[in-house]
Amino acid sequence: MTLLRDEDLAAAFDHAARSYDALVAANPGYHAQLRRSARRLGLPRQGRDLHVLDLGCGTGASTAALAAVLPKARITAVDASAGMLERAAAKPWPDGVTFTRAPAEGLAEAGVKGPFDAVFAAYLFRNVPDPDAVLAAVRALLAPGGRLGVHEYTLGGRRVDRAVWTLVCRGIVQPAATALGDGALYRHLWRSVVEFDTAGRFGDRLRAAGFDRVRCLPLPGWQTGITHTFVGRRPLTGPEGAR
Repeated sequence: MTLLRDEDLAAAFDHAARSYDALVAANPGYHAQLRRSARRLGLPRQGRDLHVLDLGCGTGASTAALAAVLPKARITAVDASAGMLERAAAKPWPDGVTFTRAPAEGLAEAGVKGPFDAVFAAYLFRNVPDPDAVLAAVRALLAPGGRLGVHEYTLGGRRVDRAVWTLVCRGIVQPAATALGDGALYRHLWRSVVEFDTAGRFGDRLRAAGFDRVRCLPLPGWQTGITHTFVGRRPLTGPEGAR
């Protein structure tokens, strides 16, 4: 099976949107781990002037995590899937949360403009065809000193990490998704993880994209060694920090 990309991937997420929340709710700690990653941005909870971009918001789980951790922030949530975005926008949200349809590669064309104090991306980068181009666009949208937080399935490099991921996907997630008619998407999701960067390689990718203070932080529970938070910063000075 080849990986789904662009319009095919967006269409698969459109179809899966109706059952996506139910499937992720079966993952122990899913929402708590998103909130943990949002806290790792290190932004002040009561920051009233903060503007945060939630890139690849899906049905709004990452948006909810940001809103819980940063209740005073303005949050711009973006996704390429119309179906996922419709589900997200239909939920109750505090003032200051807005939704925009746009692919990660086409933010400027969709009118998404910075500067942002932070960009948060959950489960996004392994699903885009050119992660480096998206990182460059994200860096350009950040204010100097702005934070990047990435919450992503990135295997730690041990054999057991891949084995556990494959066992969970093939034994639990894929059969449930296939029964709902979304088997192709969840087969893609399994493959997208095993073919993507290891955690160490993705950290190197962030540094190569011009981010400093890059850290790779594990998440607890069964996903230890499988899911990580990455944080980095657009430098305050120098070629990458100057605007």
